Amino acid sequence: MTGFEVLFICTGNRHRSPIAERLLAAALPDPRFRVRSAGTEARPAALDPVTRSILAELGGDAREFTARALEAGHVERADLVLGLERCHREAAVRLSPLALRRCFTLREFLRLTDGTDPGTPHQAVRLAASRRGAVPPPPDDTDGIADPVGAPPEVHRARALEVRDAVRTLAGILAP
Repeated sequence: MTGFEVLFICTGNRHRSPIAERLLAAALPDPRFRVRSAGTEARPAALDPVTRSILAELGGDAREFTARALEAGHVERADLVLGLERCHREAAVRLSPLALRRCFTLREFLRLTDGTDPGTPHQAVRLAASRRGAVPPPPDDTDGIADPVGAPPEVHRARALEVRDAVRTLAGILAP
């Protein structure tokens, strides 16, 4: 493998996607992996203080993080684009329609690659894309991780733990 870039997307890029970015980067320290994040409605800003604290507790590095707005180039450069909710995946596809086969929600990607050993990260993306449509989506929105904005710290922590658990599984798929 020469290189593989993962892009996480949420709304403001101050809670869910930075946690996913920093935890996956910690889980995959191999320099061939690049992990980034962006937000569909993000403005340059530091991490939310509650998120910063939770991220540190979970073993992620919050230093030098600044939220950034999602751009077409981010989607086009990424080998795997993972929205935290369906609307984020759809926003990425609207910006770069040719990236459709590389865009999923985080949990959707895990569901579509479940129980397989895809080999390489690129093969995992191809496998997930080939299973889309063949595997019915869940009837509820379990492919998404809800936004904790405006919620109390315990809800932020619960969402962060959901992200952490999904990222652990993702790391095992990308680098078995």
